[in-house]
Amino acid sequence: MRRRFRFTGWLLLAALLPLCANAASTHVLKFATLAPPGTTWMNILEEWGAEVKTRSHGRLVFKFYPGGVQGDEPDVLKKMRFNQLQGGAFTGYGIGRMYSPARVLELPFLFNDIEEVDLVRHHFTQAFQQGFRDNGYELLGWMEVGFIHMFSTEPIRSLEDMRSRRVWLWQGDPIGQAFFQASGISPVPLSIIDVYTSLSTGLIDTVYAPPLGAIALQWFTKTKYISTVPLTNGMGGLIVSRRFIDRLPKDLQTLLRETGSAYGEKLVAATRIDNAKSVEELKKRGLQFIEPDEGMSEAELLALRNRAADALIRTDYIPASVFEQTRKLLDQHRNAHATAGIAAP
Repeated sequence: MRRRFRFTGWLLLAALLPLCANAASTHVLKFATLAPPGTTWMNILEEWGAEVKTRSHGRLVFKFYPGGVQGDEPDVLKKMRFNQLQGGAFTGYGIGRMYSPARVLELPFLFNDIEEVDLVRHHFTQAFQQGFRDNGYELLGWMEVGFIHMFSTEPIRSLEDMRSRRVWLWQGDPIGQAFFQASGISPVPLSIIDVYTSLSTGLIDTVYAPPLGAIALQWFTKTKYISTVPLTNGMGGLIVSRRFIDRLPKDLQTLLRETGSAYGEKLVAATRIDNAKSVEELKKRGLQFIEPDEGMSEAELLALRNRAADALIRTDYIPASVFEQTRKLLDQHRNAHATAGIAAP
């Protein structure tokens, strides 16, 4: 009887060992984002997770936390430092807390179109990836929220109009602070999670967002007007902690980097399409698009940009060398296009 019990015990142990080994080799990536469930952003992130799980044969799996359930981006970063989370889809606001030079991609009134954004983004990618690594993070891929516009309860046609509004500032954002200070605007600093409620109560009456974001977060339901002047192009990134990726087996590190880059580009492309669709949807919903008056001339906006950039350079939030490289790239690109336009028949 005792021998039979021992034999049965060994059989049970032999059956459990593969399960224990499989559990030990499964790596869980807890990944947070402000993107609400059901949005294009979240759907693509879930596709990414499904592909990684399939290609890794279940050895690497995502656990997503959408819709800001883990808090604002500073909260997510804090949890990453304590290994409660291992990654997230961040906007430029969060990225600035990891590696601020990358936010040259979000300087106000710097880019004329998407082609220029892509030019600078691709030029700096390798250098910026190394910057993230040096600071304890891994930039797996870029993402984008799109060109940012002012949404308001009253028309905004000039800087004077903006100065008379209760404008939201994403609390603690250096670029937002520099922009509003250069504009002579006194904003209301709030967490992004508090914006919808604050629009509802009248604490603020003006916010900035891409069309897709304003719909996803339902901010458009509390505003009536949209300025046609884009403030900047909102960027973002798919980030994991370096501690997490360094502990993965080499093949899983490669898989995460390759798929992160590919799905980042997929996010960029899909976001651009959806932002264009969102503009049409906002028009259908009755929001009015407001053209600027002469008080918001190109010269004034460029002067504002330079004042904001100077403030950011003085604090080394955006290094002078990165800003100058960007301007040089854009000047060369624009001169080449101008020359080609003159040469064309």
